[in-house]
Amino acid sequence: MRNDRLRSTLLERGITPAQLAEALSVDPKSVERWIAGRTPYRRHRYAVAAHLKVDEVYLWPDALSQHQIANASESEIISVYPHRWTVPSDMWRNFFEGAEQEVGILVYSGMFLAEDAGIVSILRRKARAGAVVRILLGDPNSEEVAQRGTDEEIGDNMAARIRNVIVLLRPLRNIDRVEVRTHRTILYNSIYRADDQLMVNSHIYGFPASQAPVLHLRRVAGGDMVTSYLDSFDSVWDQASPLE
Repeated sequence: MRNDRLRSTLLERGITPAQLAEALSVDPKSVERWIAGRTPYRRHRYAVAAHLKVDEVYLWPDALSQHQIANASESEIISVYPHRWTVPSDMWRNFFEGAEQEVGILVYSGMFLAEDAGIVSILRRKARAGAVVRILLGDPNSEEVAQRGTDEEIGDNMAARIRNVIVLLRPLRNIDRVEVRTHRTILYNSIYRADDQLMVNSHIYGFPASQAPVLHLRRVAGGDMVTSYLDSFDSVWDQASPLE
């Protein structure tokens, strides 16, 4: 079966099969065979993915064994925090400071970030430097947000927090490459992205997000944990509504 992902990625990068072959020191016919559907050796898969700056699993999703994927995914875990409040404030700032291409934030309110003038300043600076900043907040009028307020025993305060955050983030909304949307999804995890790194705050019924664990992850070739969370983020983004 033709590898349309490899073919389209080459087109997006403006790289011809002959140029890829030269960069990898392989026969151009080998690249043509890969596009036609042949799976290359692991070293070549890794080299192609690195050269094109994409995940190896994206180009060849069936090439790795379950054992290899599991090992690679385990390597994506940098650290685990038992509660979000145990993540040092400097860690959050350094996390977003490291982004060069994309920042993503998926929350209901994310009040702890919006109240941090230093982090808001970093997001503003990153967008002006060329990074895309995508922020997803819960729709304060949605049933999902109301239910979350009930689950955490704070009632309407959840919706009120979101409205406060919308005001706090107002200075960012007129900056190019910053977009804020609202979503109506059941939020199983809050996701924070800085390029290939993620902070994933899981949610526990009956507890506020600050009391739940946080995973610090970084994408590793062959792993699919980070990719799964990024796909989830994009799915929510596609269904969300631009903030009026």
